[in-house]
Amino acid sequence: MGKSRRTFIAAGLIALASAVMAGCRAESVRPLSPRTLRVLTYNIHHGEGTDEKFDYKRLADVIKKLRPDVVALQEVDYGTERASGVDQARLLAKFCHMHYAFGQAMPHQGGLYGEAILSRFPIEKTFVHPLPYQLDREPRAAVEVMISPAGIGPISFVGTHLCHQSEELRTLQTRRLSQLFASDKGIPAILAGDFNARPGSDPMNVLVGNGWIDAVSPHSVIDYVLIRQCDPWTVKDITIIEEPIASDHSPVLVVLQWRGNS
Repeated sequence: MGKSRRTFIAAGLIALASAVMAGCRAESVRPLSPRTLRVLTYNIHHGEGTDEKFDYKRLADVIKKLRPDVVALQEVDYGTERASGVDQARLLAKFCHMHYAFGQAMPHQGGLYGEAILSRFPIEKTFVHPLPYQLDREPRAAVEVMISPAGIGPISFVGTHLCHQSEELRTLQTRRLSQLFASDKGIPAILAGDFNARPGSDPMNVLVGNGWIDAVSPHSVIDYVLIRQCDPWTVKDITIIEEPIASDHSPVLVVLQWRGNS
């Protein structure tokens, strides 16, 4: 359902300056004490490991070891034949002791296929946004949740998985994401997922050119966590774990420090 990849263990400290962009509000109050948010994105390959086993406790253990506050999962099955009818988002949320939301991208094998979000905080609202697609390509979507991390306040967290077959279509999809989430809704926004696009490509340039920062840079490959330049985050740490069995992707963790008012 997408590109597989291998990567490396990376940890770093990156300071990103906060910039006020058109359509985003400036932070005019004195920042409070630092607060952090641990953001994970992970393509779970419909639950099937590279050993061809569906081992959800193994996947959950990978997630739990990284201690995320919020997780964007891609290639998630709900009730499909290949996954033996399992509601994968619900099961992983149970194993990880987190709240969850599932967003359908398309029907598949008697069930559904799409994205999911796990959250340590209650999920207040969920929205599923269909993305542009062509009839000969898989439909794609973005799932958005509203959560309120303690000491930070309401944020919009969005998980997505873009087309792996066409850069032209990926570019249309990032344009739609930019339309949906780049402008200020009065709350911060974080965008995470498998974009199937390299840094500097046309799809990623659409987002970067519309006020988004690649928080995984310089280690980005195709899995990203993006923050808006106008939101008062600082990237404190990046961890990319080489986990070659549980999935054909590596989990990508970004630790964000909130410098704004809650």
